[in-house]
Amino acid sequence: MEKDLQKDSIFKVGKVVSVEGRTIKIEVDKSKNSSHLLYNGEIIRNISVNSYIKITKGFNRIIGKVDGEYIYEDSNFTDKNYTNEKKKIKRILIVKLLGFFTKRGFERGIKELPLINNECFLLDKKEFQDVHHFVGKADLPLNIGTLTHEPNQNVEIGINELFASHIGVFGNTGSGKSYTLAKVYYELFMKFKYEEKFKKNAKFLLFDFNGEYESKYSIIEEKKVYNLSTRISKRKDKLIFYESDLLDKDLFSIIANATEKTQKPFVARTLEFYKKIFNSDNSLEYFQNILRKRVKDVYKMADKIKAELLLDYFREILPPLYDEDNIEIDLASDVDFNNKYSEFVFNGTYLRSNPERIEETILYQQTTQYAFSDDFISKIIHFLYLQLINDIFSNRAANEHISPVINKLKSFHKDIDSVIKVVDDLDEEDFWDDNFFCVINLHKTNTHIKKMIPLLVSQKLYSEHKKYNRKKEKSLNIIVDEAHNILSYISERESETWKDYRLETFEEIIKEGRKFGVFMTIASQRPSDISATIISQLHNFILHRLINNNDIIAVERTVSYLDKVSFESLPILPTGTCIIAGQCIQIPIMVDISSINKANEPDNKTIRLIENWI
Repeated sequence: MEKDLQKDSIFKVGKVVSVEGRTIKIEVDKSKNSSHLLYNGEIIRNISVNSYIKITKGFNRIIGKVDGEYIYEDSNFTDKNYTNEKKKIKRILIVKLLGFFTKRGFERGIKELPLINNECFLLDKKEFQDVHHFVGKADLPLNIGTLTHEPNQNVEIGINELFASHIGVFGNTGSGKSYTLAKVYYELFMKFKYEEKFKKNAKFLLFDFNGEYESKYSIIEEKKVYNLSTRISKRKDKLIFYESDLLDKDLFSIIANATEKTQKPFVARTLEFYKKIFNSDNSLEYFQNILRKRVKDVYKMADKIKAELLLDYFREILPPLYDEDNIEIDLASDVDFNNKYSEFVFNGTYLRSNPERIEETILYQQTTQYAFSDDFISKIIHFLYLQLINDIFSNRAANEHISPVINKLKSFHKDIDSVIKVVDDLDEEDFWDDNFFCVINLHKTNTHIKKMIPLLVSQKLYSEHKKYNRKKEKSLNIIVDEAHNILSYISERESETWKDYRLETFEEIIKEGRKFGVFMTIASQRPSDISATIISQLHNFILHRLINNNDIIAVERTVSYLDKVSFESLPILPTGTCIIAGQCIQIPIMVDISSINKANEPDNKTIRLIENWI
């Protein structure tokens, strides 16, 4: 009893003098204005800004955090026996309430407000540890560092609370953002990499825009790395896609950069046409017969302009024809158009009046030489042209609305072919290559591929996960480093419709993915550029140094429970120090991220000029 009284007398710092909602004002005892206290041979840091304080209200223990302090002079000191002028000064703490203690430990939120004159105490060691205990009984801990203001206090976060959520890692270049990303996943993989159920049920996909994680040991050695390149390169990989994957209208619309209202329905019709042809007994003959029918339809047309347009489409589909001198022959060179009678003429014969002569034309006969290309994209381009011919005849589509999607696909064909390998559905090729962690390195790809591949792969894996993960045993974590490359809403390099489609796809994943076991981790140095919908759906935040005011405002709008001191410290955080806030912890904390093995670090070190100059 005497020991408890002694402890209370040392730990008591003052009393409540004002209660205004969550904001409490505490008058500090005159004897507790030193920077440190001595208790049981230990030096204890006294109350100050950023410290925690315990307010006792009967048997209830309410916890707050000191946001600021000020002093004022007691002007009503008549008849008071002040021994010196210092005793006129009163020190007042401004405290924001955070939570309270129960039998289960510390809980965030406000259950009761304190009363005037309630006594206030420093937290003892056990209480301090309880406040910073973030791991539930059914969860496992992940050690990521130490408290900045209490270096002896390790920070452990519940694995389930962190990774079964959407995570945002934000910070300017050089703030330690990528290192923290590597640290968090390194610790996770090292803890579970020998667990068979983990390797079976968990998948992690990292999109790397700067080549920081391509090295053999970066984060972890046991991983599959796709080094994609649109440049001429000896060492480059290709992503594996089954033909059935790309016959999905959503995925193929991504490749073709198709707009939602007009081009996407056309793409969907083409893919259905493709499936219908290849489900027939003789797909090549079926396709050739349609070509022959449409050649006859064109040569019977009275509209010269439309007919010339359709003839151009046939030239795109059919193989070229050469004479004995190896000079290419125009496939429509043997016919003319009579403007007076609005009719095609072949060797003096009017073809609409004599349709049987159409079979003698070069164009008609060349249809027998058509063969399907081994290249999937080339084959689909031919189907798109034939579908466009069909749609123009049936007045379902206008050329000026649809032809751009084919032209875009043709212009992207070489780039797509350099990063994607389309295989038959019977081929047993594994995208993950029997690994639980996969890195897609986009460092050597052009801007279009950088935007297309994350969208294409994420949409494919998300769709598969929704379809096959009905028991909710499997999880997929999509990690996007430098996320502003693909999640920016202010990009000027692409059309508004394509940008909207790209953002809507990722917004759906981040809004609905949790239900299917799909989670996203996004890291960026420009959170203000990222879609507000995406930022608002994040559950946990790891905030490194942010200097730009727009970035700080973007974070402030979303992380409303972050205290004033933490916000004001964002522009001056040291490298490697971050503020963690969200559902994985009860209170926002400032953490010094601990180191990982040098070999496992991301390759993003700033060049040391002096070492290279002297």
